[in-house]
Amino acid sequence: MSGANIIFYLLAAMIVVSAIASVTTRQIFRSAIFLLFSLIGIAGIYFWLDYQFVAAVQIVVYVGGIVVLIIFSIFLTQSSGEKLPRPIERRTVFSGLATLLGLALVLNLLLRYNFTAASGAPTLPTVSTIGEQMLGVSKYGYALPFEVVSILLLAAMVGCIVIAMRTKTQNP
Repeated sequence: MSGANIIFYLLAAMIVVSAIASVTTRQIFRSAIFLLFSLIGIAGIYFWLDYQFVAAVQIVVYVGGIVVLIIFSIFLTQSSGEKLPRPIERRTVFSGLATLLGLALVLNLLLRYNFTAASGAPTLPTVSTIGEQMLGVSKYGYALPFEVVSILLLAAMVGCIVIAMRTKTQNP
């Protein structure tokens, strides 16, 4: 086993363990911290694949922006040290079944898909080519979908804060 394989397996284990811990812990602040570790592991995979720009964007946008926003929202809306209530057992069973069904669907699609090699020359992942692909007026410009998703995330975060603050003031 080469050093590259060891690095990949360590990063993959970090991502999977952090993701599982993020969704299973009952303390919401710890869940956000485990999400932080999972996103840092994903950035590590991007660095390992030699996609420095995507890794830097992952760290700046998700680790530096989204997770910090989530942590601030936790501090502003509720007590971060309190434990969340135990989930209803039916929901836990249903979540497990939905996860297994989704995994079976993904594995089924992966086994049926006929992967073929790309016919054209590979595009170098430089900042200029990424910028041209995202913001260019070619047929694959992604500026509009990116902005729509950012507005949707902002509206969802504001809505969550409003709902949490309203619930907090109604129940003194």
